Amino acid sequence: MIHILGIRHHGPGSARNVAAFLESVKPDIVLVEGPPEADPLLQWVNHSELKPPVAILVYQPDNPQQSSFYPFAEFSPEWQAIAYARRNNIPVRFMDLPMGHQIGVWKEMKEQQEPPPAAADPSVNNNAFRNNEVVEAVAFRKDPISYLAEAAGYEDGEKWWEHMFEHRQDNEQVFEAVTEAMQVLRDTYPGKEDRIEQLREAWMRKTIRQAEKEMFQNIAVICGAWHAPALVSMPKQKEDNDLLKGLPKVKVECTWIPWTFSRLSYFSGYGAGIGSPGWYDHIWHFPKDDGTRWMAKVAQLFRTKQMDTSVAHVIEAVRLAESLASMRNLYKAGLEELNEAARTVLCNGENILMQLIHDELIVSNRIGEVPVEIPKPPLQLDIEKIQKKLRLPATADWKDYTLDLRKENDLERSIFLHRLQLLEIEWGERQDVSGKGTFKELWRLQWNPELSINIIEKGNWGNTVGEAAEKFVIDKASKADSLSTVTSLLENTIPAELHQAVEVCIQCINNLAAASGDVIQLMEVVPGLVQATRYGSVRKTDADLVLGIVNSMLTRICVSLPAACIAVSDDAAQKLLGLFFKLNDAVNVLQQSDITRQWQQTLQAITAAGNTTPVIAGYATRLLADYKLLEGDALVRVFHFAMSSATEPDKAAAWLEGFLKGSGTILLIDNDLWGLVNNWVGTLDEETFTRVLPLLRRTFAGFSSPERKKLGEKVKGGGGGGISVKRVAESGIQEERAKQGIPVILQLLGIKS
Repeated sequence: MIHILGIRHHGPGSARNVAAFLESVKPDIVLVEGPPEADPLLQWVNHSELKPPVAILVYQPDNPQQSSFYPFAEFSPEWQAIAYARRNNIPVRFMDLPMGHQIGVWKEMKEQQEPPPAAADPSVNNNAFRNNEVVEAVAFRKDPISYLAEAAGYEDGEKWWEHMFEHRQDNEQVFEAVTEAMQVLRDTYPGKEDRIEQLREAWMRKTIRQAEKEMFQNIAVICGAWHAPALVSMPKQKEDNDLLKGLPKVKVECTWIPWTFSRLSYFSGYGAGIGSPGWYDHIWHFPKDDGTRWMAKVAQLFRTKQMDTSVAHVIEAVRLAESLASMRNLYKAGLEELNEAARTVLCNGENILMQLIHDELIVSNRIGEVPVEIPKPPLQLDIEKIQKKLRLPATADWKDYTLDLRKENDLERSIFLHRLQLLEIEWGERQDVSGKGTFKELWRLQWNPELSINIIEKGNWGNTVGEAAEKFVIDKASKADSLSTVTSLLENTIPAELHQAVEVCIQCINNLAAASGDVIQLMEVVPGLVQATRYGSVRKTDADLVLGIVNSMLTRICVSLPAACIAVSDDAAQKLLGLFFKLNDAVNVLQQSDITRQWQQTLQAITAAGNTTPVIAGYATRLLADYKLLEGDALVRVFHFAMSSATEPDKAAAWLEGFLKGSGTILLIDNDLWGLVNNWVGTLDEETFTRVLPLLRRTFAGFSSPERKKLGEKVKGGGGGGISVKRVAESGIQEERAKQGIPVILQLLGIKS
C-alpha cells in the first residue's frame, strides 16, 4: 500500500502528523522529497552530534557556486520521517529529481535561450535553497496555500496554516484533505506546471514504482503538498520514462553543513522559509502551551537586557492574548495574539522591544551542529580543526573578540582570521579599536551557511588555510596591474604571516614602481606600506624587505615632487594636499634620519620655488615650521611675504589655507602670525573679502571646536593690534541700527539675551 503524505515544509503541525501517522501504519520503506545523491548522508540522522537546524549542501565540485541547500529543522516533517526510519532500521531514500539532472536541464535551457523555469527558483521549489548562480531571472508563482487562505477569509497564508494545522489537535484524515485541496488547486490553475516540475514529479513516481518492484508492501511517501495529487493519480510508466529519457547530467557532491534559524526564515530569501522558526520550534516542543511558557521566555529575555519584568506582567499578557483569541473566534492564542499582548503589556507599545522579541525568540539565532567525522572537503576540515583549537566557535549571531597580539593564542587567532579574509571567506569583520599601538585588534564574527560554498570553492587552492591563502595571494598579486592593488594585498598579507606571499607582493610592487613615473601613484601607496611595517616587531615578521622598497620609493618621490606641485588645478591641489598630509605622517612613523632629511629638503625646495601652487606652498611652509626648520623672524618674513598686499588675495587665502591645514593652534600661540593674518583681513575691501570668504571658511572649518572658540575669543578681545576695530570705526556703520538686529541674531543662534 502507498501512503502519500502531502506536507508543508518546516511545519511543526505537519511534522507531528507525519510522526503520528508513521507510528500508526508502520511502513517498511520511507521515501522523502530530496536529492537522491544525498542518500549516503541519511545514515548520520539520529547521530548524537548531528543537531538541527542543519542542511544538505549539494554542489558541483568544478563550480561550487552552482549549488543547492536542503535545510532541516527538528520540526521539519522530512526530518521526522527520516528519523523514524533510522530509529526503526527501515530503508529511507530521497526521491526528487537528482540535482545533477536539475542543474543539467537548467544549463541546457539557458543555452537554448529558453526562459528559466519557475521551479528552478527557491521561491517555487519548496525544498531547495538555491544559489543565485543557478537561478537568474525567474517567473513568479504564488504559494498555493495563499489561495486556500484567501478562500477561508485570511489575508495571510502563514496565519491560516498555523490555525488550521499547527494548533489543531485532531488531525484525522488530514493528509487526504490536503491532497484533495491541492488537486482542486491544480485543476483550477493548470498553467502552473513547467518542465522541471514535470520532471521532478515523474522521477518521484519512478522512485515509487522502483520501491514496489523491490517488493516493499507498505510505502510511506513524504512530499510537498503541491506534489501529492501527482503521486496519487499516476500516469502510465511509459509516459514518465519517455519524459525522463536523455536528461543531461553534471557531477555533484553532497555534505551536511550547520544551518541557522535566521536562514530558515523567508526573510533570508529562502523560498520555502517560514516567518517564525523560533516560534515553530517552541510549539513543536510545547504543543499545549497556552502562551504562559512563551511569555515567560519573553520576560526572561527582557531580564537579560536589564529590563524589569514581573510575573504580574506575564500573567496579564497571557490573559490579554487569550481574550484576543476569544474575540476572534480562535480556539487558542496564536503568535499574532501573543505579539499584540506582549507589545501592549510588556513593551509599553515600543516597537523596538518587539524587534528584540522578533530577532531573539520569534526567528532566533540558533545554529546547528555537524559531526567532524562527516566527509568534507580538506580545507573545511582544516578550518573546523583550527576553530576548535583556537576556541572560535561558529555562531549564528555576532560575537566580538578583542585580541591582544602579545598573547600566543590571540596572535594565532589573528593570523587565522587574516588568512580567511585574504581567501575572501568573510567570517569576520575587522573593527577599529581604541587605544594606541599595534598589538590590539577587534573582530566581529558571524557564521553564515553560505560560507560553506566559499570554503569549497577556495579548496582548489590548497588543503589547509595557510597553503590556500598563500597560493591565492600569489596568484592575485601576479595578475595585478596597479600599485594600489598589490600594496593593499601586502598590507593584509603581512599580518597573516604568509612569508612567501609577502616576498612575491614586494617583488611585484618593486616591478610596478620601477615602471611607474607617476609620483602621485607612488604617494598613494607609500603610507600603506609604511603602515604594514609597523607589524614587524609584534608579529616577528622581517620588515626589512618592505622598508627597502619604501626607502626606494620615497627617494623617487622626493626627486619628482617639487615639479609636480607647479601649475596644479584647485581640485588636484586638494587631492595632493591630502597625500602630503599622509606622506608626512608616514615619514614621521618611519623615524629614519636619512629619509626625514630628504623629505625636509624636498619641502624647502617646494617653498623656495616661486611658481608652486599656493595651497601646497603654504602647507610645505607649515611642515617646515613644525620641524623647527623655519621659526621666529624667518617664519614671520615668509608669512609676511605670502600675505602681503602685493600678493593677489585669492593666492594669499589659498596659501593661508595650506599653512593652517589641520590645526590653528599656531595662531593662538604666535601673536606675530596672528597679527599678520588680522592685518591682512583688515586690508581687504568688501568685494575682495566676499570673494575669499569661502576659502577662509573652509580653512577655519577644519579646526577643532576648542580652537575655533579660542580664536573667536581672541578676536573679541582685540588680540592682534585692533586694526579691525579701527576699520569698523572708519566704515561709517550706524551702530544704533546695528544694535537692533542683535536680538534677532541671538534668537537665530539659540542664545538667550
